Amino acid sequence: MGRADARRAQQGSARRAKQKDKKSGIRRFFTWKKLLGAFLGACLLGILGFIGLYLYVDIPKGNSAAKLQSNVFKYSDGKVMARVGELNRESVPITRIPKDVQHAFVAAENKTFYDDSGVDLKGTLRGVLNTLRGQGKQGGSTITQQYVKNYYLSQEQTVSRKLQEIVISLKVDNKFKKDEILAGYLNTSYYGRGAYGIQAAAQAYYGVDVEKLTVSQGAYLASLLQAPSQYDWTSATPAGRKRVQERWAYTLDNMVEMKWLPAADRAKQTFDKPQAPKPLRGVSPQTSYLVKQAKQELFAQGVDESEFEAGGWTVTLGIDKNKQKALERSVKRKLTDDLDPKKRKVDGDAQLGATSVDPKTGHIVAMYGGAGYPKHYTNNATRSDYQPASTFKPLILASAMENNAVTQGGLPITPNTIYEGRNRRPVVGGDIAFAPPNEDEHTYGKISVQTATNNSVNAVFAQMGADVGLEKIKKTAVDLGMDGSKIDAKPAMTLGTMGASPLQMAGAYATLDNHGIKVTPTLVKKAVHPVDGVQTAVPLKDPIGDQVLSRRTADTLTSVLTGVVNDGTATVSVKNTAYEAAGKTGTSDDNKSAWFVGYTPKLVTAVGMFGESPKGGTQVTLKGTGGGGRVNGGGYPAQVWADYTASALGGNTGAEFDLETDLGAGVPPTPTPTPSSTPSTSPSPSETPSKSPSQTPSSPSTSPSQSGSGKPSDPATPTDPSSPPPSGGEDGGDTGGRPTGGNADGGKSTNSLPDFG
Repeated sequence: MGRADARRAQQGSARRAKQKDKKSGIRRFFTWKKLLGAFLGACLLGILGFIGLYLYVDIPKGNSAAKLQSNVFKYSDGKVMARVGELNRESVPITRIPKDVQHAFVAAENKTFYDDSGVDLKGTLRGVLNTLRGQGKQGGSTITQQYVKNYYLSQEQTVSRKLQEIVISLKVDNKFKKDEILAGYLNTSYYGRGAYGIQAAAQAYYGVDVEKLTVSQGAYLASLLQAPSQYDWTSATPAGRKRVQERWAYTLDNMVEMKWLPAADRAKQTFDKPQAPKPLRGVSPQTSYLVKQAKQELFAQGVDESEFEAGGWTVTLGIDKNKQKALERSVKRKLTDDLDPKKRKVDGDAQLGATSVDPKTGHIVAMYGGAGYPKHYTNNATRSDYQPASTFKPLILASAMENNAVTQGGLPITPNTIYEGRNRRPVVGGDIAFAPPNEDEHTYGKISVQTATNNSVNAVFAQMGADVGLEKIKKTAVDLGMDGSKIDAKPAMTLGTMGASPLQMAGAYATLDNHGIKVTPTLVKKAVHPVDGVQTAVPLKDPIGDQVLSRRTADTLTSVLTGVVNDGTATVSVKNTAYEAAGKTGTSDDNKSAWFVGYTPKLVTAVGMFGESPKGGTQVTLKGTGGGGRVNGGGYPAQVWADYTASALGGNTGAEFDLETDLGAGVPPTPTPTPSSTPSTSPSPSETPSKSPSQTPSSPSTSPSQSGSGKPSDPATPTDPSSPPPSGGEDGGDTGGRPTGGNADGGKSTNSLPDFG
């Protein structure tokens, strides 16, 4: 090896030694012994800190009863609507509570209660981590911890409060007997319906004293604690009822597991449905609905139910007292005064719900929920178990325009597009055979979308649904505030066969009125409560959201819906009013519901009328109500709407729709070119294509006016220009599809008019 090679080898060895020394220096700080020592030191510090906290924190005095007071609900102008809530609690000794009922609560909430130390460290740690992550109320708590939270601490979700809960729970478990802790827990828990404590709950739900509760009833009350408002049987959704029954069964099964209930007795248990709640004292029926809905809004936005029911809250609603009274008077004048259940049994089945919204603020200014409980507990304004029927059809057209949809012939879908309105015309292009009947089996010829909307022609909107795409229509409906879980993307949805509430439909139409900017109708304007002696406002979501439809689409729909009022199914009740109006009628399958959803530039109101059996609450027909025949949306619902709107607007009727569109009935039609005019090089959507195929026998020989205001001709009779348009036009609701293999006249199912959809 030469001297140069030796020098390079020496330099390399020096570098490697230097790197080794460097690594060894770093390792000196991170040896396993040092890491273990640091970990044990941290544990020791944590233990010492916890011991210090344990010695420092004492069991405080109970504060729940001291905080209980009334909640105040106000109208939008600040005047008091109602004072609700007072101490509804009667503490009872553990000896008055049946042993089976005691065991039901332990089985539901904390099976190891009699053996644990009062704290579930694993569940509590999970709760602390979730709190730090901002995930709200999650993680397990023992009965002791829940009692400590109810009686000694606040409901706030903070790490410091959770640590206090742990320490106090350990001390409480050490100081008191298990039966004393269980008694405290049962007497301080909130069960819903304003009931604190098991004695108040026994009276509120079953009308008995606590001694008379059965094991089945006890299991239900124990199940309630997880979500009182969602699990209250009389107001729960179908999903809520299912969940509370599952938890009821889970509780009983745990009792068997813990040897507290023989398996043979478990098999005999049946779910004991609770009684309807008692009306609020000193509160009118409509105010009861409003108070309940306001509370549900607050709970949905994160307000703790038990904290709210403890009192001290002031809640201001968007309700305008004058409009509220006007709505109640209109229902009486235009519906209930016309009903006589003693004379006609069907009159006792009629229910009506309505929601009125300011489209600029999104606040609900009036709401009608029904006769009021105990006569009728369900709020008809918020129930979503009846079909909205043809009031859904404008959303199909909105989706068509928003998605730039085209007909089977490739023409853009607009209010002027021509469709075939033949009765039971098979839908072309769909995955499922569908040929719905029109109202009264009426056959139309080639009609514009505007005319089809005016007369609610099922054949046209069924075909439009296939042209647009059912999933796209569903998305548009959800964007406008409808419940997607109730919408089955099948052909029948084009007839409005999903469930919807007047509240939801008011929101969808308010978004149209608000030029496509989302409106989520909201009852609560402001809610404040004391925090450390200071009145603090709860942050609430803004009812006005984002642009969910283009302004052109929304304004075009408004323009189209003025045609329903001026030249369609709502003409008799609403036309010639002192204000501009747009809206849509709807009548569902078997006449179980009838609707009118309408709006002016300043007010949107949805009115739904429902047939409901007084016994059992099942859906029944409205046919014959008031001594008439079928109840259409253009009848009672539109009459209530028109009467209320006139009163609510008063003298403020001069506003006009500010529309950015050149389509629809609200826009003057383009003058027809004279023969000398140069023809257009290509047909518009409202014109007949140059290659029009021959018509089927069921199609009329004469098409209606293409301007959107023409009247359909009946192929069964000669066309008379002076004849009035056919009556009705309402949809037949959910036909169950009733697909047919051919046309109404027995011909083959063919796409005879490809350029017309």
